Amino acid sequence: MIKGIIFDLDDTLYSEKQYVYSGYKAVAKFLKRPDGADIMWGFFKEDKPAIDAYLEMIGEEDKKMECVNVYREHIPEITLYPEVEEKLIKLRKEGLKLGIITDGRPNGQRNKIAALGVEPLVDDIIVTDELGGIQFRKPCDVAFRMMQEKWGIPFEEMMYVGDNINKDFKAPKRLGMKYYWFQNPDGIYSAKAKKPK
Repeated sequence: MIKGIIFDLDDTLYSEKQYVYSGYKAVAKFLKRPDGADIMWGFFKEDKPAIDAYLEMIGEEDKKMECVNVYREHIPEITLYPEVEEKLIKLRKEGLKLGIITDGRPNGQRNKIAALGVEPLVDDIIVTDELGGIQFRKPCDVAFRMMQEKWGIPFEEMMYVGDNINKDFKAPKRLGMKYYWFQNPDGIYSAKAKKPK
């Protein structure tokens, strides 16, 4: 019996590609180059460091740090995947505890959370980097232990839902949690994903 579900954020509740493109739009606006976002998106799709490649193309490499900061700090134009909000509301009505554990720079992750309006839909959100740095990112299990302690639900009655097979499920498996791999065909990590053993 599942009593608590924890979700990953990026590419699980919304498309991270939306965030990437939104960041390129912010950079293009900062550079006052309306066509910049689409050109950077083209570089991204070619698996190139898009901001670097674009700045080199326009001869403004000296603006790299400013552009990276604009990208990281921007308020993103992103939306939850269809039916996510409805599903979260339904699960909470059924009495389940809901949470989010997400890795990444605190400001960027908090901006995403605010833009998605997801805070009122769940009980708890942990941005792992806020716990003391990148060493707390998955597969570290500290965030999962914190959530379990707060909820008072046995690990066996908790589930983690994520998209990145390479890191999302190591901690839940160790702790005896259930887990669900959201095989996101549009996800940034989907091409690199390997089936769980």
